[in-house]
Amino acid sequence: MKKKPIFVEIEINAPIEEAWTYTQNPKLHEQWDLRFTSITYMEKNSPEEPQRFTYETKVMPGLTVSGWGESKGEHQKGNGSKTSSLHFGTPQKISPIAEGKGYWRYIPNDKGLTFLTQYDYDVRYGKLGELFDRVFRPIMGWATALSFDVLKRWLEKGENPSSQYRRFFLTILISVLFCFVWLYHGLVPKVMVQHPTEVMMIEELLGGENSHASQIVKWIGIAEIIFALFWLLPRAKRFLFGAQILLFPLITLGAIFADKTIVTAPFNPVTFNLALWVMSIIGFVLCQDMPSAKSCKRKRGK
Repeated sequence: MKKKPIFVEIEINAPIEEAWTYTQNPKLHEQWDLRFTSITYMEKNSPEEPQRFTYETKVMPGLTVSGWGESKGEHQKGNGSKTSSLHFGTPQKISPIAEGKGYWRYIPNDKGLTFLTQYDYDVRYGKLGELFDRVFRPIMGWATALSFDVLKRWLEKGENPSSQYRRFFLTILISVLFCFVWLYHGLVPKVMVQHPTEVMMIEELLGGENSHASQIVKWIGIAEIIFALFWLLPRAKRFLFGAQILLFPLITLGAIFADKTIVTAPFNPVTFNLALWVMSIIGFVLCQDMPSAKSCKRKRGK
C-alpha cells in the first residue's frame, strides 16, 4: 500500500507576518512544535544560501534523536502567500526517519491566514521499517496537528505553549488514572471476585439479605468498566470530570449509609473518594479549552 504524505491545515486569526516569525524563528518554533526539543540555526555565508539547522528531539529521559535540516527559502506570491520548503534527516539509526522533504505554506485570508504543511519521508530497515511506520506515521501526523493548534492558541489568545502542553498532558495523566481506578474496581472486586463487602453494602441498601445482590454487584461492575473505557476517548473529558464531581459525594454517602463502620477504617472510601473528587475538580479546570489535533484539517480538500 502506497504511503500518504502527512498533511495538516489550520485557520489562524493572526497577521501572516506574525505567524511567519513564530514559525521561522528557531527559539519560538521549538516552543510550540511537539516534534522538536531544540532547533539551532547555522550561520549563513550569504543571504542566498539555504538556512541550515540542527535539531534535537528528546524521546524520553536519556534518549535523544538529533538531525539536520535546511529551509530552502521563502517564495512570495502575488496574493501575499508565502512558502518555506524543508529538507531534513538524521544519521541516527534509532530514528525510523532517514530523510524527508516538505513545505509550510502561509495563505492570507480575511481573518488572518491558512497555515498548512505537507511532508513525507523515507524510512529505515526496509519492510520492517515500513510496517513500523504504519503506527509511527499517524503519531507524527497527530503531533503535527496538535502543535499547529498550540501555535494557533498562542497567536490568538497569548497562552504560551508550555502552559498549554502542561494542561494537555496533565489531563491525559489524570484521565489514565481514572480509567485504571474504574476498570480495577469494576473488574476485580465486583465481577471477578465479588468481594463480600460489596455484596453486603448492596444488601444493606436494599433493606436486608437479598438473593439478587450478587447479580446487582456484577452489573454495577460492568457499568464501571464501561465508564472506565469512556476515559480513553479523546473527547468529552470535561463532561466526565463534571459527572464525577456530582457522582463521588453520592457514592460516599451511599457507602456510609450501607456501613457506618467504614468511616473509621484505614484507607476508607471517605478519604479515597474525597481524593478522587478533588482530582476531578482539578481535571475539570485543566481541560477547559484544551489544545486538540481535531482542530486541524488532516486531508486535502478539492
